[in-house]
Amino acid sequence: MKKWLWILCCLPVAGVAADEVYVLRIKDHRFIPAEVSIPAGVKVKLVLENQDSTPEEFDSHALNREKVVLGKGSSTIYLGPLSAGRYPFTGEFHADTAQGVVIAQ
Repeated sequence: MKKWLWILCCLPVAGVAADEVYVLRIKDHRFIPAEVSIPAGVKVKLVLENQDSTPEEFDSHALNREKVVLGKGSSTIYLGPLSAGRYPFTGEFHADTAQGVVIAQ
């Protein structure tokens, strides 16, 4: 491989940013924080950390996402890029207390 081509392969690509990371905790069958604000038009990484000993399922029809997070476990969901708006989500196993919303702005 030509030396200049190898150097180009090792350089970061201009205009490509790393995913922004947001953490959503599950504790006492509630999402903390209940509102997650993210920038509109940007792909983000949402890390779900379950601090409870029982599993919970992140469920959002608006975001078209479902993810089971084991007790004392974590999982990752990628969102977006989203249009500006409110995207509700619930904890499928504790829907009466585990509720929240992603706000893209």
